[in-house]
Amino acid sequence: MDSRKVLLLVGALLVAGITALFARTVTAGSSVPQAQAVTVAAPVEPQAEILVATRTLPVGTIIDPTALKFQPWPKDMVAGAYYVRGKADIAKLQGTVLRYAITAGQPLTQGAVVSPGDRGFLAAALTPGMRAVTVPVSAQTAVAGFVFPGDRIDMVLTQDVAGGGDGPPLKVSETILRNIRVLATDQRTDNQAAEDGKTQVHTFTTVTVEATPKMAEQLAVAQTVGTLSLSLRALAERPAELASGGDPAAVAQPAIDHDSYATGADVSRYQRRTVPGRNANSAPDHGTTAMANDNSAMGRNAPAIGQATGGRSDNAGVRVARGRSVDTGSTPGAPPMGNGN
Repeated sequence: MDSRKVLLLVGALLVAGITALFARTVTAGSSVPQAQAVTVAAPVEPQAEILVATRTLPVGTIIDPTALKFQPWPKDMVAGAYYVRGKADIAKLQGTVLRYAITAGQPLTQGAVVSPGDRGFLAAALTPGMRAVTVPVSAQTAVAGFVFPGDRIDMVLTQDVAGGGDGPPLKVSETILRNIRVLATDQRTDNQAAEDGKTQVHTFTTVTVEATPKMAEQLAVAQTVGTLSLSLRALAERPAELASGGDPAAVAQPAIDHDSYATGADVSRYQRRTVPGRNANSAPDHGTTAMANDNSAMGRNAPAIGQATGGRSDNAGVRVARGRSVDTGSTPGAPPMGNGN
């Protein structure tokens, strides 16, 4: 055999052997199992759900459905005084009052609330320094029953002011108090819900409100002067005031107001705008004169005897009563005042 052929045959055998050895090595390496990292899940800590405040609740807050919610809580940190889901009925807490303030997310404890009928319940609902005053109302003067404990209202006083003349008295209505918090309607301090969960609307004959000591005195006098009506304030008013940079404590405070009023002439052209003038032949009435000089019965901006409201000058001047009408002495051609009957 030729030596060249022998060399080629030997070379081919060597290449085949090396290739087979390499293939075996690769095959053997791939069959070795690869170690994989195993993720071990952390043990799940048992949790319970307890009642917490949805927002900061100051002292005297009347609990409503939006004030509380159930939130997960570590089971080993659940105290016996907490309200736990399955053992507590949140509906029974509606109408209760907080003894002390709690912050948003803080658990509610059983000693933090006072239930209606408990001793000191109404006193707990009062803000420190405030008083509880009860005012008689009717369906017409109480927004047909759509006022609930916790709402904010304005107090409107309507009265007839008689002057020294023979004409009809001046009919006037004025807002005397603003932003008053309602504590109770009749003896109810909560919002009664029906079986479908909706709040029931019912009429009532009295409303108990929170007021300062001075406001309490004014409300007592106002009940003897005329008729008190409730004017319900919108829930969106106070957040809007806070968004504009108002102080939260100041926004929640009630206020005395004598700047807003309306007379009979503001609603009918046949009603008078001022207190009836005095007859020139009648004797002076010192009580009427004092009212004209002081204006204390109607507030500092109320119309005095013979004085038009809103700074108008068309009816200004001396008014002389003739029978049931009052004519203007200094303004020729002025229309007679009164109802003309």
